[in-house]
Amino acid sequence: MMVLKDILYKVTINAVVGDTSVDIAVVDFDSRKINQGGLFVAIRGYVTDGHNYIDTAIKNGANSIVCEAFPENIIEGITYIEVDNSNRALAIIASNFYQVPSSNLKLVGVTGTNGKTTIASLLYQLFKKAGYKVGLLSTVKVMVDDTEYKATHTTPDSLTINKYLKEMNAVGVEFCFMEVSSHGIHQYRTEGLDFEGGIFTNLTHDHLDYHKTFAEYRDVKKKFFDGLSSNAFALVNVDDKNGLVMLQNTKAKKNTYALKAYADYKSQILENQFGGLLLKVNDNEVWTKLIGNFNAYNVLAIYATAELLGLEKVEILRLISDLDSVSGRFEYLISKKKITAIVDYAHTPDALKNVLETINSIRTKNEELITVVGCGGDRDKAKRSKMGHIATALSTKVIFTSDNPRSEKPEDILNDIEKGVEPQNYKKILTIEDRKQAIKTACQMAQANDIILIAGKGHETYQEIKGERFEFNDFKIVQEFLKQLEK
Repeated sequence: MMVLKDILYKVTINAVVGDTSVDIAVVDFDSRKINQGGLFVAIRGYVTDGHNYIDTAIKNGANSIVCEAFPENIIEGITYIEVDNSNRALAIIASNFYQVPSSNLKLVGVTGTNGKTTIASLLYQLFKKAGYKVGLLSTVKVMVDDTEYKATHTTPDSLTINKYLKEMNAVGVEFCFMEVSSHGIHQYRTEGLDFEGGIFTNLTHDHLDYHKTFAEYRDVKKKFFDGLSSNAFALVNVDDKNGLVMLQNTKAKKNTYALKAYADYKSQILENQFGGLLLKVNDNEVWTKLIGNFNAYNVLAIYATAELLGLEKVEILRLISDLDSVSGRFEYLISKKKITAIVDYAHTPDALKNVLETINSIRTKNEELITVVGCGGDRDKAKRSKMGHIATALSTKVIFTSDNPRSEKPEDILNDIEKGVEPQNYKKILTIEDRKQAIKTACQMAQANDIILIAGKGHETYQEIKGERFEFNDFKIVQEFLKQLEK
């Protein structure tokens, strides 16, 4: 229970009707979850407008309403607070309601197109191995030290974030690593959080269905760094030209990492094979079980972050060599028939290119590289033809298939992907709409030493078709088919 005026601390308010000294028992933006003594925050969403549910919230027991416009019918005894942006207000309110939990631990945000999940998850793993109590907010899962919760969004809503952070406070978590998506930044879900540091990985084509232009997408990412305090650190990949853009207006301590450009943290790939990578990190050699150029960047970001958070260099290198790969990120198995199957979340053109180039840099070229790939429905259509072009240019055989078609017709998505295939690569492609059948066909086509890449869904354990989620796990399915072929 908190007093409303304390919950509103630091919220920019335009007008108030009613008493701000009332007690608040619950805060929510879903009118169905409001009960007696509730504060309802009316959010203008993309599907529904919370302002239409103010009366419902009051009937359910709300004594206070935060909104962007007062309703026509002002009810006596109810407090109304008008703000410019309800999303922003909700984030600050959530932090206040849960007693600013981010200030009681060291919170590090990871943003960029690719690498967010890997970096956040491996930092969680590294600090756990170092003996700390650690939290994780990621696409794959939420961890409150040893307690696991299912993730619903890359960056949860601000109430959920602060609720988890409060739980972390309760069990003594010292460090928390969090994926920060462009959607999350744009919708102010991270507003009011006290970040110890921010990491920028890279910026490539993604989410242009939401942000419309690449410049807007970049500027939303930059906003996260603009908001860091002078006590925080900013760590950016300067091999990506947008890395320095992120640092332009930040008050945070500036740090850079790169494989090619001059940077504070440098890495060089000495060996790259399916068993892992041998890296030279700032003049120290380290072996990691992670694979590929993109993971050389991830390892470097992890090393730099751990050092910036106070761990000893020798200890960091020891812990890096013990890290396991993240679920659905270049996760692979080798069958008894010596067929290698790789499952990866690569769902953007750049991520797919990185994974395929990594495989091609390791393989001998005497074997086939069979790629199974699709694109999600109701999402950025401009990347589909690019995915088709990259898959066929960098593989020996390609099976285009369904991903998460959502409300779109799978055949329409597949037609868009095929538009990117160059004439000389037509002979490489098969189109099999059913994803399970596509994976089975890839397994049947593969011979000893061949490599199968199943891209796009990675860690996901479902397929989303026409509003329903069906159980589907790429790794389990390819594992089963390869076992059947061994009989």
